[in-house]
Amino acid sequence: MGWSYSAFFHHLRPLSPTSIVEAIAEFYKNLSRIVPLNWKGTISGTVKWSGPVPRRLAVSINKDPQICDPKSKKTADLERLILGPEGGVANTIVYLNNISAGKPLLLPEQRRHLDQKQCHYIPHILLVPQNAALSMQSSDATLHTVHMDGAATFNLPFPFVNRVTTRTMSTPGLVHLRCNGGHVWMNAEMMVVPHPYYAVTDESGRFELTAVPPGTYQIVAWHEGWVLTGKEKAYDVLTERTVQRPIFNEPKSWEKPVTVNASQPSVVNFLISTK
Repeated sequence: MGWSYSAFFHHLRPLSPTSIVEAIAEFYKNLSRIVPLNWKGTISGTVKWSGPVPRRLAVSINKDPQICDPKSKKTADLERLILGPEGGVANTIVYLNNISAGKPLLLPEQRRHLDQKQCHYIPHILLVPQNAALSMQSSDATLHTVHMDGAATFNLPFPFVNRVTTRTMSTPGLVHLRCNGGHVWMNAEMMVVPHPYYAVTDESGRFELTAVPPGTYQIVAWHEGWVLTGKEKAYDVLTERTVQRPIFNEPKSWEKPVTVNASQPSVVNFLISTK
């Protein structure tokens, strides 16, 4: 018997202290049916690049070089396309598109915490469960902001080092993150997700989805896009000056069918290119 995500979220409505205790007890009582032992389906694979590699996207570091450029590289990588030595594409989100039941909605902690370090957002790709909190901090002794557009619309300043701020992400969907502190190269993407069958490819382009209920699904590989399409005016809140911030092409996605059963792992490989 599976667990319906819609039913699960229904129980997240505001509760009294007594009801919260009862809800937790009920959760553990039903844990065996949230993740039945026979749900051992696994989907793994790779996302790899095919064809000529686009040129690296970078911009000049023109603010706070002592913090943003300690190695004196003079430019900052925009981190839009990261390829491994064998063509693996890092930072691709792979997920199941048509699933309504399964394991509890838990995702890696490191994808739910954002740091601002040497004027980069780390990690570059975030995954946050719907109705869960994103925690944020800055390791840099300069003013950064986290300006969000999309499924969340916050504009949060970080004037103090290592002070953690949290915000709950209530709406599923894509969120663009940019800095309004004049560090125009800072960019990241966050996906607020309604179920746990999401993964981010590692530096080799590998991914794995575990405890998938048997069935046939559509599996999607989503990439934020790697083409610089121009620049837009942005406002540096510290200097009160207008700056030019890079803008990028729309995200790209690729989709395949996959059948999952408990007897053997399923393997899906994606080959992506500029076409």
